[in-house]
Amino acid sequence: MNFKEKLDQNSIFKIVGEAGQRLGLPTYVVGGYVRDLLLERENKDIDFTCVGSGIALAKEVSKALGKDVPVSIFKNFGTAMINWGDYELEFVGARKESYRSESRKPIVEDGTLMEDLERRDFTINAMAISLNQEDFGELLDPFNGQKDLKRKNIQTPLEPNVTFSDDPLRMMRAVRFAAQLNFDIEADTFFAIQDNAARLKIVSAERIITELNKIIETPTPSYGFKLLFAGKLIHEFFPEMVELQGVDTVDDKSHKDNFYHTLQVLDNVAKVSDDLWLRWAAILHDIAKPATKRFNPKVGWTFHGHEDKGARMVPGIFKRLKLPMDDRMKFVQKLVRLHLRPIALVKDEVTDSALRRLLFDAGDAIDELMMLCRADITSKNDKKVKRYLENFDKVERKLQEVEEKDQVRNFQPPISGEEIMSTFDLKPSKIVGDIKEEIKEAILEGKIKNNPEEARGLMHDIAKRMGISDK
Repeated sequence: MNFKEKLDQNSIFKIVGEAGQRLGLPTYVVGGYVRDLLLERENKDIDFTCVGSGIALAKEVSKALGKDVPVSIFKNFGTAMINWGDYELEFVGARKESYRSESRKPIVEDGTLMEDLERRDFTINAMAISLNQEDFGELLDPFNGQKDLKRKNIQTPLEPNVTFSDDPLRMMRAVRFAAQLNFDIEADTFFAIQDNAARLKIVSAERIITELNKIIETPTPSYGFKLLFAGKLIHEFFPEMVELQGVDTVDDKSHKDNFYHTLQVLDNVAKVSDDLWLRWAAILHDIAKPATKRFNPKVGWTFHGHEDKGARMVPGIFKRLKLPMDDRMKFVQKLVRLHLRPIALVKDEVTDSALRRLLFDAGDAIDELMMLCRADITSKNDKKVKRYLENFDKVERKLQEVEEKDQVRNFQPPISGEEIMSTFDLKPSKIVGDIKEEIKEAILEGKIKNNPEEARGLMHDIAKRMGISDK
């Protein structure tokens, strides 16, 4: 199969091929770009391999592209990179690798093109297209990657136990590619994942979470999680999620399987939002249910307080998984803590005060919170689902009315601590905080409106009650 016509549509392939020709280096485009070309998917990352020095090839290409196109060289890895327009071009010399059992860092030596392709993770990524003058555009497919693309199949070019033992991160990548492309993992390859799952311990948390986040960002992330669970990979780095799986029964009373419920919530969120952190909130919303599970003979299984305990668990999970400990973690934590609150607001007699408090506590995350709450409805009873969704419509209308009237989402109390201190000649103290807190509570309870005039009037009333006079 020849791809000359397709390669001719992008001048970079001719430029790289001619650079390799000048240096006497057989040159090829390899890996993911070739795979996506066959799948007719866009890919702006292009990997080039030559039999010789990839750094020398990159320098020659950089010269051909002009003065304004610098090359980044990574001598320790024997690679180089060029950013060219929207494209990221990577260059490396063909190499072979050998591994020690205690490390995933290979011993790298110069190799042939065949040795370079066989060290790659999967057959669908072990194809190359020649950029050489004599056979420009010719596809090299020594491990039948085309066949696996047609069969929607993930398998390794070499014996899978060797591939995964050498580099255990490839097991996560197998699941990630299966999830992204909606492919199956070939049976022997999957059995090898199960057999080698414990080897994941030698892989850094940073590299694992990169793959996991790519799985979470797929259109149907539950598929990837089910593969991670069946392959025993998730057991190695996310035991809290594993604990969600299973159903207990006492006196014919059972609870739902919270692992599969969580995956359904995650898929529901994925249908309405691409936000990675909202998806993480879906993953963690019930994470504390195993720790709070109790059996009550009268009502069956309960999980009282799982939202608060779950919120307390979020920072520890984020820290261990090497997820960001900034506002993104706080956003997830907030949604986990609040995910039951809107459910309590579906009654007609709900007070404006309760709505104001939810708006105040959720702040800018109120819309995402309501998305999560809707996604949390996973009943198989269609009438029940319809009723809940209609109730949430009602809550959202009420929230909008209260917000338009009282403007309490992310509101800052109209009286600052500095104004209280200046008015009554006070120093920073508990008294100042108490006055400010009472004003805030009065606004949330609807006793006064959210404006400076009413707040100042209440401030003076509070001070008078406390025996504090103006200066």
